[in-house]
Amino acid sequence: MKNQKKLLAAIGAVGTYLFAVAPRLYDRPERMPKVYYAHRGLHDNISDAPENSMAAFRKAVDAGYGIELDVQLTKDGKVVVVHDFGLKRLCHVDGQVDSFTYEELQRFNIYDSQEHIPLFTEVLKLVDGRVPLIVELKYKNGSNICEKAQEILNGYQGIYCIESFHPQVLMWYKSNYPYICRGQLSMNYQRDGERGKAVYHVMRHLLTNFLTKPDFIAYDCRAMHAVSKNICRNLFGCPSVAWTVKCQAQLDACRKYYDYFIFEGFEPDKL
Repeated sequence: MKNQKKLLAAIGAVGTYLFAVAPRLYDRPERMPKVYYAHRGLHDNISDAPENSMAAFRKAVDAGYGIELDVQLTKDGKVVVVHDFGLKRLCHVDGQVDSFTYEELQRFNIYDSQEHIPLFTEVLKLVDGRVPLIVELKYKNGSNICEKAQEILNGYQGIYCIESFHPQVLMWYKSNYPYICRGQLSMNYQRDGERGKAVYHVMRHLLTNFLTKPDFIAYDCRAMHAVSKNICRNLFGCPSVAWTVKCQAQLDACRKYYDYFIFEGFEPDKL
């Protein structure tokens, strides 16, 4: 009897886990094109085409690569393309992106180039549907970034999907734009020093999928054996996106564990 109870408890635990990590299973949107995606554009932060700049996006389009980019809000509610919330690394300026208006941000150069943080509308006009886009929404201070970014994307004719580390973004899209392909970003937070907080354990193991129902999992390429990511891919048929691949050897090593690849620092061999 005791063994039977243990077996039933184990079955229940497995069932609960699978329910928690299950991605969207029905009415899935069309998958993204199978191309390589240039991380923040085809950039080099010591050249005149730094990350998330118009020059980097132009180079990616000219080379035929898809593009992964990041969007967030300025103080005056403009949607701009920039990764970090803070400006120290990128522009050598103290302060947060949302502490400045878009006009004020134009005073700052990206690294040592002549490039400035661009508007999302400017980037979309440049790309003009010629390559597919992975748009990462940097969630902060409520869902305004979702509303404002999607308002812009509603007028865009190219192929795109959205992704975010924050489950709230995916939940917003699930409720408001369920037909748009959405992806959950994650990683082994413990390996990168985020220990002791239950939320990082939950996010690492994709335990919010039952709420967000992602269409793909974008996971740190160094964690190719991540259990929940592989269950989503192999059991539930949910594509895996590897970020950020830094060299051809790393790409070759993780190729059989992922379906799509976001790269930087080199140009990968053809698919």
